[in-house]
Amino acid sequence: MEVTLSDIETQKDMMIILCTTSSFFADNFPPDYKVIKNPYCRKLSEEEVIGLIKEYKPDGIVAGVECLTRNVLESAGNLKVVSRCGVGLDSVDLDAARELNIKIFNTPDVPVKPVAELTVGMIYNLTRRIESLNSNIKKGKWVKQTGGLVSEKTIGIIGCGRIGSHVARLIEPTGSKILGFDPMLNTHPNCKLVSFDQLIESSDVITLHVPLTPETKNLLNSEVLRQTKPGAIIINNSRGELLDEDTLYELLKSGHLAGAGLDVFKSEPYKGPLAQLENTILTPHIGSSAGNSRIEMESSAVNNLVIGLTT
Repeated sequence: MEVTLSDIETQKDMMIILCTTSSFFADNFPPDYKVIKNPYCRKLSEEEVIGLIKEYKPDGIVAGVECLTRNVLESAGNLKVVSRCGVGLDSVDLDAARELNIKIFNTPDVPVKPVAELTVGMIYNLTRRIESLNSNIKKGKWVKQTGGLVSEKTIGIIGCGRIGSHVARLIEPTGSKILGFDPMLNTHPNCKLVSFDQLIESSDVITLHVPLTPETKNLLNSEVLRQTKPGAIIINNSRGELLDEDTLYELLKSGHLAGAGLDVFKSEPYKGPLAQLENTILTPHIGSSAGNSRIEMESSAVNNLVIGLTT
């Protein structure tokens, strides 16, 4: 339910909720909650979030990937809860939230299947060159290209948590060799755990499933990308800051890398040179948006918000 500032001022007893996600459709808020949705319908800047907070003085925020920095949180005198619609919390200053006694929630389970399935879809698409062949026919070109078999590839999964593990389970029936790297694990039922360097140098497909932290930022940097096997494929459906997009473009254009599938970028909406290449599949950060998953994730975020405000 959308409200104006005058509505809020005349109903002081209402809980004021600010949805800063670019879009939000869940409607399971309690009746005494007034909900203000993102008026820009896109990712908000830090200044825009602060402006909305100062205007509406929310008790709770349903957040997307916009930056909730210390400046943002300190500007929100009434704020008690941030409920993240998604998995990663890299966009929230957790130290500041703790100091300000702001409760933080996320929805780690719902995105698992849609993100994993998007990843596997990209692996098949790029391995069989489906997008490239489709594009050629639409341009009037009947050019046959020999693709590969996923079953003959070594799949390297960096980050074997919920999503990475589900990718492994989906790939396992093909008979592919599956390598995994995760410093938090000693064993894994679906992956052969190896060192980071071994995974980079041995994998035909490398897919990223790690949170953005100071340790993982630029994880696939220029040096690492140049160590990949000739003809390797890179998949990133986690965070754009995990890899060096400039070097990725260079290696894709030169032919060292056979392809890349990206759902996330350092700057979104993405308008960079990777969009000019035929061996890339680029999607607009829609990993969790499939079937009922988005609504389930939003509803879960609302439930977390209500729990945080009432306990």
